[in-house]
Amino acid sequence: MDIFLTGKRAKKKPRWLEGLLLKSPAMDITLTLPDDWHLHLRDDAVMASVLPHTAAQFGRALIMPNLRPPVTTVDQALAYRQRILAARSVGSTFNPLMTLYLTDHTAIAEIEKAAAHASIVAAKLYPAGATTHSDAGVTHIERIYPLLEMMARCGLPLCVHGEVTDPSVDVFDREKYFVDDVLVPLTRRLPELRVVFEHITTAEAVAFVQAGKASHLAATLTPQHLLYDRNAIFQGGIRPHMYCLPVLKRAHHREALLRAATSGDSRFFLGTDSAPHAKQTKETACGCAGIYSAPLAIELYAEAFASVNRLDQLEAFAAFYGADFYGLPRNTGTITLSNKPWTVPSGYALGDDQVVPIRAGENMDWQLSCRRA
Repeated sequence: MDIFLTGKRAKKKPRWLEGLLLKSPAMDITLTLPDDWHLHLRDDAVMASVLPHTAAQFGRALIMPNLRPPVTTVDQALAYRQRILAARSVGSTFNPLMTLYLTDHTAIAEIEKAAAHASIVAAKLYPAGATTHSDAGVTHIERIYPLLEMMARCGLPLCVHGEVTDPSVDVFDREKYFVDDVLVPLTRRLPELRVVFEHITTAEAVAFVQAGKASHLAATLTPQHLLYDRNAIFQGGIRPHMYCLPVLKRAHHREALLRAATSGDSRFFLGTDSAPHAKQTKETACGCAGIYSAPLAIELYAEAFASVNRLDQLEAFAAFYGADFYGLPRNTGTITLSNKPWTVPSGYALGDDQVVPIRAGENMDWQLSCRRA
């Protein structure tokens, strides 16, 4: 049997990878059903419009709590979850996992209550003013240290939007400053706190995560940050549908993220940060931050991994590492991706409006062809 060499370790070459290495014109890949560990569904009619896109690709998703008003209590989180379950199509097994939105005034008792619910698996730190609907977020990390100490004791993970909001800091440096000024002191003070550094965008963030314990520090990676650098925002003019927060960075940062994602390091796993906004709120004088990737998320990840000939690492990144970090069983279903071209629609319904996805009107080489629950 042929052997596929990676560094000093010899591995059996997966049969599907043989086709890729030989540049076969068509191939299928069957993977364990993946999970999305960072997702924005919004609510009501918008949520009902976008939910089917994620449910078609993923077994579970970690639902972000930045609604308006935000999801700050266990009761609100469980009620939101019921609305999501009610919006599923008949027969869907998609399982939404919930988060609490931390504020300066969150009660410690709410953290204890959240840790006792199997459907609430994390609490979310938004620095106030950092991104969409973050105005109710945390103003200074010191104000929530008692909450974080309780989370460490309860084993409830902290999901972090890692950007400082000081207006004197360049927008492209906000993540680096957050590592130095917030995360390094926090993890030194509370080494037992389990932290997910979400949608990382820089080489500095990769290095910070790599220096931590896999059981206590992890990061999610989005498809846009693996595939694009900041030039994509300005090609031929301003591209509002490529604007997200954290913003796309320089090419060497993208390359560092891609190396981390495809390395087989269990500290890095899938989180799309798919964020639907109505077309008119993106294409305006002061457009919203957020990229909508849900309809083609797993295909985009396949493209990124294939670009460096590491499709052999996609399954673990997409289906294993996140579940393992959160202490949940891996999914038993599967999806199949086919290496065949298709064209991304120019838009999708979003309640009474329309949302423009990433790659709108462009061709894709990979297509989700089958899901088995």
